[in-house]
Amino acid sequence: MALTLARRQYIIQRLNLYLDAEEMVLKGQSYRIGSRSVTRADLPAIQAKIKELESELDNDGRKKRTVRIVPRDI
Repeated sequence: MALTLARRQYIIQRLNLYLDAEEMVLKGQSYRIGSRSVTRADLPAIQAKIKELESELDNDGRKKRTVRIVPRDI
Protein backbone atom coordinates (compact mmCIF):
# COMPACT_ATOMS: atom_id res chain seq x y z
CA MET A 1 0.00 0.00 0.00
CA ALA A 2 1.46 3.36 -1.01
CA LEU A 3 2.01 6.09 1.53
CA THR A 4 -0.63 8.76 1.79
CA LEU A 5 0.49 12.37 1.62
CA ALA A 6 -0.28 12.87 5.32
CA ARG A 7 1.70 9.75 6.31
CA ARG A 8 4.65 10.80 4.11
CA GLN A 9 4.68 14.28 5.72
CA TYR A 10 4.52 12.70 9.19
CA ILE A 11 7.47 10.42 8.42
CA ILE A 12 9.49 13.34 7.03
CA GLN A 13 8.71 15.41 10.13
CA ARG A 14 9.85 12.59 12.44
CA LEU A 15 12.93 11.97 10.31
CA ASN A 16 13.91 15.63 10.63
CA LEU A 17 13.52 15.43 14.43
CA TYR A 18 15.70 12.33 14.58
CA LEU A 19 18.33 13.97 12.35
CA ASP A 20 18.36 17.00 14.69
CA ALA A 21 18.69 14.69 17.70
CA GLU A 22 21.57 12.84 16.05
CA GLU A 23 23.34 16.14 15.39
CA MET A 24 22.93 17.23 19.01
CA VAL A 25 24.29 13.92 20.30
CA LEU A 26 27.24 14.10 17.90
CA LYS A 27 27.99 17.63 19.12
CA GLY A 28 28.23 16.27 22.65
CA GLN A 29 25.23 15.59 24.78
CA SER A 30 27.28 13.65 27.28
CA TYR A 31 29.25 15.17 30.09
CA ARG A 32 31.24 14.25 33.17
CA ILE A 33 30.78 15.41 36.74
CA GLY A 34 33.66 14.14 38.80
CA SER A 35 33.89 10.42 38.20
CA ARG A 36 30.35 10.14 36.81
CA SER A 37 29.48 10.27 33.12
CA VAL A 38 25.99 11.19 31.88
CA THR A 39 24.67 10.65 28.35
CA ARG A 40 21.29 12.12 27.50
CA ALA A 41 20.53 10.11 24.36
CA ASP A 42 21.32 6.76 22.79
CA LEU A 43 23.08 7.39 19.46
CA PRO A 44 22.72 3.84 18.06
CA ALA A 45 18.96 3.89 18.76
CA ILE A 46 18.61 7.26 17.02
CA GLN A 47 20.60 6.07 14.00
CA ALA A 48 18.55 2.86 13.77
CA LYS A 49 15.31 4.85 13.72
CA ILE A 50 16.71 7.19 11.05
CA LYS A 51 17.55 4.17 8.90
CA GLU A 52 14.06 2.72 9.47
CA LEU A 53 12.29 5.96 8.53
CA GLU A 54 14.46 6.46 5.44
CA SER A 55 13.74 2.89 4.38
CA GLU A 56 10.01 3.43 4.80
CA LEU A 57 10.20 6.51 2.57
CA ASP A 58 12.37 4.73 -0.02
CA ASN A 59 10.02 1.74 -0.18
CA ASP A 60 6.95 4.00 -0.29
CA GLY A 61 5.54 2.30 2.78
CA ARG A 62 5.67 -1.19 1.32
CA LYS A 63 7.14 -4.02 3.31
CA LYS A 64 10.00 -5.95 1.76
CA ARG A 65 8.94 -9.32 0.46
CA THR A 66 11.16 -12.21 -0.40
CA VAL A 67 10.02 -14.96 -2.70
CA ARG A 68 11.91 -18.19 -2.93
CA ILE A 69 11.85 -20.16 -6.14
CA VAL A 70 12.94 -23.76 -6.08
CA PRO A 71 13.81 -25.12 -9.51
CA ARG A 72 12.72 -28.69 -10.11
CA ASP A 73 13.69 -31.15 -12.76
CA ILE A 74 10.41 -32.63 -13.91
